[in-house]
Amino acid sequence: QVQLVESGGGLVQPGGSLRLSCAASGRTLFSMYSMDWFRQAPGKERECVAAISRSSLTTAYADSVKGRFTISRDTAKNTVYLQMNSLKPEDTAVYYCAGRVGTWSTSKDDMVYWGKGTLVTVSS
Repeated sequence: QVQLVESGGGLVQPGGSLRLSCAASGRTLFSMYSMDWFRQAPGKERECVAAISRSSLTTAYADSVKGRFTISRDTAKNTVYLQMNSLKPEDTAVYYCAGRVGTWSTSKDDMVYWGKGTLVTVSS
């Protein structure tokens, strides 16, 4: 079993920044997992905002966050990050960390492990 725990959410003004962290623990060889960040706003489908391959050589972003969000990982710390800049009110959502063994994917149906989420609210 692998446990994922997100942190770093909170209230931020439009134009501000936040960095989310997701720590993996349990029976894991973190380097085997491709990792994603998803988000879900009230009344909306859960969507992938960023994905990173096992090697970190490949990253992918939703068009809505491209150029503003950056996903990264620190294998030594078993942690994946989401740096969010130039935040907008429409970025308000619960953000989830997710992972799977093997090739990266942006489909929520491919994810095996999920965190419980952290709330990001962008408001003045």
